[in-house]
Amino acid sequence: MSHGAPDRDVVIVGAGVVGAAIARELSHFELRCTLLEAGPDVGAGTSKANTALLHTGFDAKPGTLEARLVRRGHELLSEYAPKAGIPVESTGALLVAWSEEQRGAFPGTVDQAHANGYTAIREIQVDELYRREPHLGPGARGALEVPDEGIICPFTPPLAFATEAVLAGCELRLKAPVTRIDRLEKRGFRVEAGGSTLTTRFLVNAAGLRSDEIHRLLGHDGFTVTPRRGELIVFDKLSRSLVEHIVLAVPTGTTKGVLVAPTVFGNVLLGPTALDVEDKDDTSSTSEGLAYLRSEGERIMPELLGNEVTAVYAGLRAATEHSDYQLTIYAPEGYACVGGIRSTGLTASMAIAEHVRSELGAAGLALRPRDVPVVRMPNIGERFPRPYVQPDRIAANPDYGLVVCFCERVTRGEILDALAATVPAVDLDGLRRRTRVLMGRCQGFFCGAHVEALLATGRR
Repeated sequence: MSHGAPDRDVVIVGAGVVGAAIARELSHFELRCTLLEAGPDVGAGTSKANTALLHTGFDAKPGTLEARLVRRGHELLSEYAPKAGIPVESTGALLVAWSEEQRGAFPGTVDQAHANGYTAIREIQVDELYRREPHLGPGARGALEVPDEGIICPFTPPLAFATEAVLAGCELRLKAPVTRIDRLEKRGFRVEAGGSTLTTRFLVNAAGLRSDEIHRLLGHDGFTVTPRRGELIVFDKLSRSLVEHIVLAVPTGTTKGVLVAPTVFGNVLLGPTALDVEDKDDTSSTSEGLAYLRSEGERIMPELLGNEVTAVYAGLRAATEHSDYQLTIYAPEGYACVGGIRSTGLTASMAIAEHVRSELGAAGLALRPRDVPVVRMPNIGERFPRPYVQPDRIAANPDYGLVVCFCERVTRGEILDALAATVPAVDLDGLRRRTRVLMGRCQGFFCGAHVEALLATGRR
């Protein structure tokens, strides 16, 4: 037990896309908020390694909280992204059947979509499917079109959310893993994180893969996070002309299957695998996983395999034993658990934040609105104007005309901006997620030393 009035109104644990979205939402009110992150940067964990899809929620389990929040999140993020400089493209998706059994599942999928409030889904026949995706492998039996599915940058949303929160007065503490939580005598919590202590009236657990551990620190149980590793292959930009839509598999009871999808950076993704692992830090790629993806790619889109591979990576999803988000508000305690947020978390992030804010308000958090700054992030999408082709920007600052990374056309000006941002890059990975530097076909072989020198200069 601890005595005294809390020095914070809300502490949010975890600065992934969900935690950062909650911080942004709460920063719209006159609150003393702190956002804690165990790692060195915002959005550097699970949030950075996914399939980067903007989901409609057509295939979510009807009646679940996830289904409702994904649908609402699609609306919110679709509106917010263009204003905030987040790259997003509405490509649409085609859910392809490769057997009559899979095609027979279409009516159930349509009914599921309708139950989730999504009615634009429709079946298309084989001839139309191959007209729209002529590079598909042989043997497709038909498809369901989901016109409102899209692709999005996975890196910029948590950065935009955190930037907006910090500019509005939210405190951001990095390298601050939570090691202990005690309850205050008159409601609230004492939190030890990163070698320091703070007290708060309300606590939000958005710790992703570690959300079950934080939950247990508070004396609760009910779910366990078992990391689900998804390996992906990124193909060179020369493959981009092979695919126009997100090509989805017909889901089974355990997985949504392997997809082929364009990215907002001009590449093509193949993946993911789905394997439960024990280690919450195990983001390794395996020969077995990559061989499986290549065999699936050969079947789905044979020509894709003839292209160069730019990179492989693996992400971990916060899977639990439950089929829904583990999002519970313990109102008498002032505690919000936001656990079990899986691959749909990016899409649902703003709706999750809206839901948590509303529930905390009902639990007694005073919500007095205030003006907040408008945030505009550097748009790093391939189909959006980049500084190296903007004469006015180059004339105003020649650094925007000095290309450092020729694979991705990243300039010195962009790197220096990232190092001086409100939430600045502190390492090479942070620069990559803010500018696309080191993401190209040479993977930093040409520009790596120059980028490291700029990073070292920016740190001084």
